[in-house]
Amino acid sequence: MNEVAAGLLVVRAGYGATVQDLGRPGLAALGVGRSGAADRGALRLANRLVGNPEDVAGLEMPLGGVELDFHRTITCALAGADCPVRVDERPVAGRTPFTVPAGARLRLGTPTRGLRVYLAVRGGLDVPAVLGSRATDTLAGLGPERLTVGRLLPVGTAATGWPAAEHAPRREPAGPLVLHVVPGPRDDWFTAAALRTLYGEPYTVTGDSDRVGMRLDGPALERARSGELPSEGMVGGALQVPPSGRPILFLADHPVTGGYPVVAVVRRADLDAAAQARPGDTLRFRPL
Repeated sequence: MNEVAAGLLVVRAGYGATVQDLGRPGLAALGVGRSGAADRGALRLANRLVGNPEDVAGLEMPLGGVELDFHRTITCALAGADCPVRVDERPVAGRTPFTVPAGARLRLGTPTRGLRVYLAVRGGLDVPAVLGSRATDTLAGLGPERLTVGRLLPVGTAATGWPAAEHAPRREPAGPLVLHVVPGPRDDWFTAAALRTLYGEPYTVTGDSDRVGMRLDGPALERARSGELPSEGMVGGALQVPPSGRPILFLADHPVTGGYPVVAVVRRADLDAAAQARPGDTLRFRPL
């Protein structure tokens, strides 16, 4: 593959940047998790802004820091975390389509708000699919490798038209992040006081977090039962509680089974916001 056919050349790979689409649904019985974009809404939005189907592959870039050389003129859009971005020396805005000319370099800084930045290119990234998806599953080792310097990224032809809107406004969040949860399936393994703590006290995102899960610091949740469970199925949004009593929130690359009790599950609609929480951010849980 030559550079012109590739479309994009990785000059700086950032921290943990990956290719992501909407994942591999329906394969958990085979031991394969869904994976896909951690903030699915952001990837969908970026794709819509360049006229792609919502499930086309783009880049997920935690903490920004990525630089790409363009060997073709390509229309792009950014969504997710707010991040300073330049095409050569020209600043570009997020949630708005922009064109990167052939020979230019796209530079992402560090997000000023949020954690994960998503880049969609018109036509989509045409890397090889594995089990029907181009998503990088960092836990299972499926899909394309994480970005590395010197990697060539081919651009496909998936675009189907142009969107009716040229800008997507952002609704600014007010106060700490609130995640709504469905209690269970193992809430009976915890005391009533533990559930009051979960719903009443703040938790802090720790630096020991990634696409698999988010470790939280805060009050420990006291068990009402001793012993351990046999491994059982896990879903995205599960709040699994290890012996420390401090919950772990499972994200996009979560394991398909686990043996610690799950006290509650964050609703799907709140997981995109959870995926944008940074270390040090405060969040609260509320029962549905």
